[in-house]
Amino acid sequence: MPGSHLMPGWFSRSIVDDKMTMLTEPFVHEYLRANIWHLRGRDADLLVDTGMGISPLAPQIQTPQGKPLLVVATHIHLDHVGSLHEFLWRAGPRHSAEQFESMDEAATYAYMFQDLEGAVSKLPAPGWKAADYKIPSAPLTRTLDEGDIVDLGDRQFRVLHLPGHSPDSIALFDEADGLFFSGDAIYDDTDRRSAGFGPNGLYQYDAAPARPADPHRPWRPRTELRQQAHA
Repeated sequence: MPGSHLMPGWFSRSIVDDKMTMLTEPFVHEYLRANIWHLRGRDADLLVDTGMGISPLAPQIQTPQGKPLLVVATHIHLDHVGSLHEFLWRAGPRHSAEQFESMDEAATYAYMFQDLEGAVSKLPAPGWKAADYKIPSAPLTRTLDEGDIVDLGDRQFRVLHLPGHSPDSIALFDEADGLFFSGDAIYDDTDRRSAGFGPNGLYQYDAAPARPADPHRPWRPRTELRQQAHA
């Protein structure tokens, strides 16, 4: 679908801090409205998940010319891999690596979106129909498994295999400062008092002094999670 015919402003953008931006698709059904994280590293940038692929994502990611951008899919579900094909360096779970070549609807659950009532609250383009929704093939250029390292130069993320939400689910954990991209391992509608959520959807694994909520500043307990599931 030509980008010039797509509705402008399909993505919302939130600045988390001077190195991290979060994008979402506010007009997509809430159950498929995944968070997309762009983290700027010293030697390379990291993009975690790619949304539905209804509107081009790549033009929204501001990376300096010549700087590598590694895109990691935390699992193969439709709301995390829709725009994966737009990027050159694509990483994802070893467990489902072969399925990224075909984007089989049985693995991505794309067929569920095609029949979903209220799939979008606004049409992305004239004549657009959810029934026509397809996810292009996006063969992985790197497979990730438990214990692998994603290195941005100034920070390293260890890959954790966390099957449950899906058999292939992985997460990225910075052991130096506790930043943890969870994929769909934890959802935003989890009870925050029992789960220990703090401001900005960060999950506190280790006790830390409480701070007043400030939506413009990251909250950093000793171990934390940037909520990667659904807004």
